[in-house]
Amino acid sequence: MPSINRSAQRRSSSLQLSLPATSANLGPAFDAAALALQLFLKIKASSAAEFSIVARGRDAAICNQINNHLILDTYRDVLRSQGKKIMPLGLRIENEIPIGKGLGSSAAARLAGIALAVHFGKLDWTESRIIGEASRREHHPDNAAACWMGGLAVARMSSEFEAQVLRVKPKGKWPLLVAVPNESLPTEEARRALPAQYSRADAVANVQNSMLLLAAFVEGRSDLLASALKDRFHQPYRAKLCPLLPAVTELVGKPGILGVSLSGAGPSVLIFLDPKIPKNKVRQALISHLKIHRLAAELLDTAISLHGARGEENRTGKR
Repeated sequence: MPSINRSAQRRSSSLQLSLPATSANLGPAFDAAALALQLFLKIKASSAAEFSIVARGRDAAICNQINNHLILDTYRDVLRSQGKKIMPLGLRIENEIPIGKGLGSSAAARLAGIALAVHFGKLDWTESRIIGEASRREHHPDNAAACWMGGLAVARMSSEFEAQVLRVKPKGKWPLLVAVPNESLPTEEARRALPAQYSRADAVANVQNSMLLLAAFVEGRSDLLASALKDRFHQPYRAKLCPLLPAVTELVGKPGILGVSLSGAGPSVLIFLDPKIPKNKVRQALISHLKIHRLAAELLDTAISLHGARGEENRTGKR
């Protein structure tokens, strides 16, 4: 997590941040848990005469837009809400996280904006306050918690502005692929697909599967994933919006594929792999299977990131 020295004795001139992608919900753990992934949003921010952005990497055109920029808008909003002067920043961005594909791009951007506000505005905020502020803006705490803490994060909102978070280090090896379609899916649209109420049977099933999933990560029991990732709260209702999910789910139990879940609200799909099977072999099987369904997806090779957000400050002179 960023080491943000809030000393007022010296002026902070720049801050470098690295924030991981995240995959939330993990099947039954709806709005409660997420994994940090080894795909990163990297930012170098420096005080400047005016706001500017230079971005490269994935979705660079979006990242380069100075107007309606989620990082800068969050930075300004937080400083304004705390009665702090807004210092213009120059941002250099290198992005690996697909935007609008269910991999926590908005949580990473919001946390980046909050971290910049804490640093340059010298705010004395705790980790729970930082995560809580991002969660309040996201309307759920799972992505923000995993992005900030790394590993597997289990989270709940303890108040309007603070979150309670537990970080779990999964035992063993957990190789992953993420199937990313060309189309994006706004979270608001995915939320509208959900019912207003659930049956007791559905609620009990999801609680049981969520507990089993947590135990599987703690004990390194990847053999439990096929059962533990089953969900009744959101995946059945979002499948029509996310055609990759039912298609890839057909391969669960086949050589190399241990479990599948919708990544966040979709449309991307998180695929848990058997470390004993060569990843290239599984990749080719996936590509062939998707062609049969007339579907295409980019397959991103990744793993669980045990580290959350990281920051490095550079300082010049005395005040």
